[in-house]
Amino acid sequence: MAAGFSSLPIILAVCALTLLVGVNYMVVCRYFPDGGGVYSAARAQGRTLAVVGALLLIADMTVTAALSGWAALSYLGVPKEYIMVSTIGVVILVGLLNYYGPKHSGSVAVLLAVPTVIVVVLIIAFSIPYLTTIHLRPLTDSWGHTWVAFSGVILALSGVEAVANLTGIMKPDKDSTIGHVKVGKTSFKSILPVAIEVSIGTALLGWAMLSLPESLSPVMHEHKEDMLKFLGEYYATANFGLMAGKYFGLVVGWVFALLLLSAVNTAVAAMIGLLFTTARDREMPGNFTTLNKHGVPWAPLAISVGLPVVVLLISKNFEALAGLYAIGVVGAICVNLGSCTFNFKLGIKWYERLLMGGTFFILVAVELTLAKTKPDALFFVLCVLVIGLMLRAYSQKVSGIETLTVSRDVARIVNPDMIAVLKQSTAETQKIMVCVRGITPVLRYAFDEADLRNACLYVLYVHEIAVLYQGGQPLGKTNWKNEPVASAILSTALQIGQERGISVIPLYATSTNAATIIVDTAATIGADFLILGASHRDALSNLLRGNVLTEVASSLPESIQLVICG
Repeated sequence: MAAGFSSLPIILAVCALTLLVGVNYMVVCRYFPDGGGVYSAARAQGRTLAVVGALLLIADMTVTAALSGWAALSYLGVPKEYIMVSTIGVVILVGLLNYYGPKHSGSVAVLLAVPTVIVVVLIIAFSIPYLTTIHLRPLTDSWGHTWVAFSGVILALSGVEAVANLTGIMKPDKDSTIGHVKVGKTSFKSILPVAIEVSIGTALLGWAMLSLPESLSPVMHEHKEDMLKFLGEYYATANFGLMAGKYFGLVVGWVFALLLLSAVNTAVAAMIGLLFTTARDREMPGNFTTLNKHGVPWAPLAISVGLPVVVLLISKNFEALAGLYAIGVVGAICVNLGSCTFNFKLGIKWYERLLMGGTFFILVAVELTLAKTKPDALFFVLCVLVIGLMLRAYSQKVSGIETLTVSRDVARIVNPDMIAVLKQSTAETQKIMVCVRGITPVLRYAFDEADLRNACLYVLYVHEIAVLYQGGQPLGKTNWKNEPVASAILSTALQIGQERGISVIPLYATSTNAATIIVDTAATIGADFLILGASHRDALSNLLRGNVLTEVASSLPESIQLVICG
């Protein structure tokens, strides 16, 4: 659409930039195992810069959800006059599913990736006999016009930022130790193959598109929103006949529609996680951390659904949505790479820093070009930034935080690390750990067992948070006295233990996966017995979120006896 049959050099340039950004993010993830996205990287340079980066990413995710939903329905053949309303319905439905948390979002995405890869490979294979350079045209516009066209079609960079944000929930490398988690190898395997696949696949599909006869240009413009379906149908027809092409086109449409619907879900879930993280770090209003019974924050869920709906209501067509997209993600990546380039405390090798700096300046030029040539996109991003920074200022005023500029030496004095030290009894012969959600018969049973066995009782309260965690303040380091429910339960347990002469050690953790933290804590303290209550979740909750009891039982070391009380 931007350059017609002279667009192959631009497509190749976008592929090269995508691969270059992917290489840089593999370096970033190595140094930010809790979250290699813009929020964590920029936070090392300053809290305000981190919030700006997060708001740019929220703008990107908002448009991603709207754009992906619109494209999905286009692949399903929904009439254009109904697409906007239908997309709004899709976003609301995704929000209802995220009410239960993002437990199985990754599994669905992986499941959909398999048929997607097959379909892409088949489209490329069907097009190979027909690939030609006859229809290719040289770039006739000036370098300025070519650069504007290149800046306007950068729509493939959001994925690498999304992967980097999730280093905090990636499987640690084998050489990781407690307190020194490494995810360099895992993030390498997550980013590099996808970056290569996207770059090569996009180049080949772009060539296949430009190998179509120029006489089909009007039809290609009509199918700009579902071009892959059109390519699949055209080349399958050329190879196997009209009926085969028709059915293959339907398969391609459904596969990419489902993948794009998964992208809507991913964007909404990631936005919830980012808003929750900023609120947890006291950068957004505190009520953003209020959770529903499934561990999902109410306000971020509503915002993550409401923003894409608003964007859809004010956007006239697919091009308008696409125009809003790039400025947010390019800005977020600029902040990320710039923060790392000029953070000399990171042990980045000189050639990695040089490559990262070069990429940063290229993307800065792209961002400035987008701001100049796409006033609607600039207005949209400025609205997100202004509203977000106003919310931040309001939340800090309400919470009593006041900004004061002091020297670095003074800041170190007034902001020491506060470490809570638990005094543990060394006389016990056994250790019992009980995981509780309230003052229940399970806790009474645990006290009876600790009394009979003359054991030390560890009372664990897990504050399960069903969001895709983005970094910021590490999970598990929050003081339990600041959480009302945990404070009530653990304080009561300490009081009962004192009255009954039982050594009670309160334990508190926040986690995106309760089962993992329970198993890790029991193994760390060397518990002899782990006591859990039977699950009371309904069937739908177990389906969407999994059963904690089953996960614990399958992962617990054999040396720890599991007692299920119910």
